Amino acid sequence: MNDTDPSDAIAFAPGSGHTSSVKFSHVTTGRYLPTPGKAPGWPFAEIGHWQIDVNAASADWLQGLREWRHEHLIRIGYDDAAYRRPELQWAQRNVVHVQMMVEDRYFYDPIEGRYTVDRYLDDLERRYGGVDSVLIWYVYPNIGIDDRNQIDLAHDLPGGLDGLKGAIADFHRRGVRVFLPTKPWDNGTRPTGRSDWQAIAEVFAATGADGLNGDTYNGVPRAFYDACDARGCPVVLQPESTMSAEEALIWNVQSWGKKVPADVVPAVAKWKWLEPRHMINVENRWGRLRTNDLQYCFFNGIGYVAWENVWGIWNQLVERDAETLRRIAAIYRQFPALLVSAEWTPYYPTLQRGVYASRFPGDGSTLWTVVNRTESPIAGEQLALPHVEGVRYLDLWHGRELKPRQDGVSDILDFELEAQGYGAVLAIAPGITVDGLDAFLARMAELARTPLQSLSTVWRSLPQSCVPIERTAPIAEPPPGMVRIPGGAFDFVVGGVEIEGQQWDGVDVQYPWESSARRFHRHRMQLQPFHIDRTLVTNQQFHAFIEASGYQPRDTHNFLRDWVHGAPRAGWSNKPVTWISLEDARAYAAWAHKRLPHEWEWQYAAQGSDGRLYPWGNAWNPHAVPPTQRDRVLGPPADVDAYPEGASPFGVLDLIGNVWQWTDEFEDEHTRAAVLRGGSAYLPQTSHWYFPQAQRLDQHGKYLLMAPGKDRSACIGFRCVVDVA
Repeated sequence: MNDTDPSDAIAFAPGSGHTSSVKFSHVTTGRYLPTPGKAPGWPFAEIGHWQIDVNAASADWLQGLREWRHEHLIRIGYDDAAYRRPELQWAQRNVVHVQMMVEDRYFYDPIEGRYTVDRYLDDLERRYGGVDSVLIWYVYPNIGIDDRNQIDLAHDLPGGLDGLKGAIADFHRRGVRVFLPTKPWDNGTRPTGRSDWQAIAEVFAATGADGLNGDTYNGVPRAFYDACDARGCPVVLQPESTMSAEEALIWNVQSWGKKVPADVVPAVAKWKWLEPRHMINVENRWGRLRTNDLQYCFFNGIGYVAWENVWGIWNQLVERDAETLRRIAAIYRQFPALLVSAEWTPYYPTLQRGVYASRFPGDGSTLWTVVNRTESPIAGEQLALPHVEGVRYLDLWHGRELKPRQDGVSDILDFELEAQGYGAVLAIAPGITVDGLDAFLARMAELARTPLQSLSTVWRSLPQSCVPIERTAPIAEPPPGMVRIPGGAFDFVVGGVEIEGQQWDGVDVQYPWESSARRFHRHRMQLQPFHIDRTLVTNQQFHAFIEASGYQPRDTHNFLRDWVHGAPRAGWSNKPVTWISLEDARAYAAWAHKRLPHEWEWQYAAQGSDGRLYPWGNAWNPHAVPPTQRDRVLGPPADVDAYPEGASPFGVLDLIGNVWQWTDEFEDEHTRAAVLRGGSAYLPQTSHWYFPQAQRLDQHGKYLLMAPGKDRSACIGFRCVVDVA
């Protein structure tokens, strides 16, 4: 989740004709190695970069880089035992990885109440060739809505840990490995009573997950590795952030890479260089065009995080990037052993300026990955390789055999590269056969019939719709316990408080009068009169509903969790009912011949027509709301009528600062979310990643929805509305 994390490559770029030895001791803390060929003190990334001649500097540069690697492995006491463990070697083939939200409707069907892993994976295979692993994300951005911790939220998934185990088994059936998250910053919610590594090891033992993603970790601590081993569930560790200590390379056999340099000369990944079997997956969640990322991956022989559902904001790979990823992954999956070659060599000499290649030698065959960093297509002779009699050369990118021109000492290979395109060459020694090669070449030839440059790079946000709320039978006079809100003109002004997303199109919600979702909203409205509950629905009122209707939700997990033996606790009758889902609230409203309010109705009832920031005015009044709860264990909410100074201009009570309140639901093709209003008294400490408060009347919270059992919260209640004749 760490957007400020520095890049993880060793930006070594050969080139301005200078060939003096390069010293690398100063680059040990970065992610990228310094690129070869820039003279000492070379000042500019853009001015004069066309002068860089990588071929002239790469040999000297590589020699210095090899010496640096040898020294560093000695310094950290390097032991490659984790990379030799058979049960962890799948990580070396984990080339396409995705962080997925459990709220994604392709993964879980809220109507049928079941996991739909096949639907989820089929979509990815269709669009970019599928994935090798998924990170199932069930924590942020909802964590902190109440005091449930990261382990609680795993148990709150549909079916609990058994349900999660079943979903993981479905991924395994499709050959896809599964990561789960851990986060060191979750120290403001309910304590688990044990260390993070022991708590997550229990989850791994119960579910059969394969890998652990360390959210914000600069190297996942060894304790997690050992705790999972002790429970008989070896785990691949995958830190999100740059490893701050090189020793972590010994037990972190994977990592994420971020913020790839965009210099004309592609950078070299530091961790891949130190340990070629270390799989890096490059993550650029907010990128709309990924050419630079994908070229960096292909040049280094590393993987990608194909992350599209970013906290409920849909950032789909554009058509060209998706197809590029399909072709890169196809090559990787066909030749996985070559990509982890101990002798891989970046900046292999090329014949064309602006074209860069890496060499991955293996037993009987050698792979070259090639990228064109220019905006021009480049055809003609690209590589001059030492002549070896009987070697067969294949253009993997286009799925065809190459016939080299021989000049006595070299085999010179001629093939075309699209603008900002890719190439791949395989050299096969005499007598060597490659399983499945003919079928692979035929497939690549078919793909190559569609040039990447012909595919769209247009990005669009995903359309959302507001779920309709049916009007009630009209009643002229307010029913008992309700307040009449007169109709009138209203400036509906509100903004989302999501932690991430900046001002992207697609962030927050899309109201019926808007063309797309966006963070800030303003709309002049003419509201019809309506009646609204003076207070939040209480435990006593909801108990009457249960007694009269016999209501029982299909998903009972966490339903009225704070009740005892089917009734409110002693002294809680006048407190707002919580631990009810949006579906439960709608059921109560229908029984009472009411409905939930639209958000703009809720805001008008709270604000009136003068645009005030709080129901009582523009200045904060601590006596108008319950005191803030900062303890790790959440206390009870206040009674609904305990703070009369918090009344709105219409006399509506308990609008902010006690518990959040359900209003509208929004959905797009992948995600459902509810707009919550009013904020709550709960403010967990230790991290800015917890669900943010929105107690001002020009702010709202967006709460991702998955299933009732997970959606229910100790800090969400509701009030109802009745329409006026």
